[in-house]
Amino acid sequence: MADPVVSFGQVLQFDAANHDAGQRALRAAFIGFFVDMFDVYLPVVALGPAISYFQPATLSPALKSTMFYVVFALSLVGRPVGATLFGHYADKLGRRRVAIISMGGFAVVTLLIGLLPGYETWGMGSIVILVLLRFVDGIFLGGEYTGANPLAMEYAPKEKRGKWAAFIHTGFPLSLAAMSLITTGLLRVLPAGSLHSPYVQWGWRIPFFLGAVFAGGVFLYYVTRVQESSVWAKADKTKSPLKELFRGDNFRCLLQVFLVMSGAWFTLNAVTSILPGVLLTVKNVNSVVVTNAQLVAYCLLALCFVPFGVLGQKVGRRPILALIGLASCTAGPILYYVLVRTGYRSALQLTLLVTLINLCASPVWAIVTSYINERFPTGIRACGYGVGFSAATIIPAFSSFYMLGLNGLGMPYEYTAIVIFAVGGFLLMLGALYGPETKHVELS
Repeated sequence: MADPVVSFGQVLQFDAANHDAGQRALRAAFIGFFVDMFDVYLPVVALGPAISYFQPATLSPALKSTMFYVVFALSLVGRPVGATLFGHYADKLGRRRVAIISMGGFAVVTLLIGLLPGYETWGMGSIVILVLLRFVDGIFLGGEYTGANPLAMEYAPKEKRGKWAAFIHTGFPLSLAAMSLITTGLLRVLPAGSLHSPYVQWGWRIPFFLGAVFAGGVFLYYVTRVQESSVWAKADKTKSPLKELFRGDNFRCLLQVFLVMSGAWFTLNAVTSILPGVLLTVKNVNSVVVTNAQLVAYCLLALCFVPFGVLGQKVGRRPILALIGLASCTAGPILYYVLVRTGYRSALQLTLLVTLINLCASPVWAIVTSYINERFPTGIRACGYGVGFSAATIIPAFSSFYMLGLNGLGMPYEYTAIVIFAVGGFLLMLGALYGPETKHVELS
């Protein structure tokens, strides 16, 4: 018979090793998501003040705003392609391998974007190549969280999944805050007032180079420090995870997650990409003022995410998602209208409104990673998480075109984003109420 003391010691040793592996997976997922979001929003925050570098000077303000948004949207369209491809292989070959390949891929693509010449050199070819590279970048970005986040969630203790998931997604506002801080600093020393100003000509490249370096660092961390998910390693493997995802109950679950995430992406696009574009190109607010307002909002959001995750763990993911959806289709659009109607009267007023608008929508991201991972079994979890999280970006990704359509029907362009915001909140609330509570689900 085995020595009970030795057996107990072995159990303690295993638990300690498992805890250490889980902490490394959590850190890697957080840093990876930070870099992922840094890369996603580079066109909005860093390239926004310099977008004229890639545009003909003769475009109208509405078309400039649309092109500004399309550069951002193409990476969102690439994400579901990457999530579908990498999710399939994350369930077949392992979460860690997918995280490594995707991090290396978007490190290279981000570096290439930072090296691009502008419209004066390559004409329309410059914007075409920029858009294509952003699409490829989106494919790799979709693979990052598809591998990394299920890996971390499968290591998380059940009673801490809400907290862990919220901590991972804190990388989102922190990355935007870091990017805003970097861009603000650059704009103070490198003016962006004209096409030939230093920031427009070359200063915008610095955040892209930093993004490439950050991604390379996370790539090395996964290679040297992160272990494969033990839950995945012990689970029965599905022959074709993608096919299994689109069958029976799994497909019905995917449709409900798609509804939730469509609402989340509509509201996110309204507050983080469309609003800055409207303020910069339509309301003509100074780029430094807009960037500073975003910086304050993102710092406050970073402080809110973990409390929202803990709250979701206590009272349930479903009611918190529904309440955020309600705020996004009521209070958020009202505040949006006030901001656009009053315009820029003071930096304090603009910062306060931008912050409150973000608080009506963005906390949903503290909940969704734990929620979606709990909706799918281990054999298709990465595939379900990746497709559910990312496929929903496709319809919201073309919000700028919906705005042009509303403008064509007679609505002033600057108010069209309010419709996008409200529709997103309604879809989020509807999807949350349609789905079950998941906080008690076992992932193993």
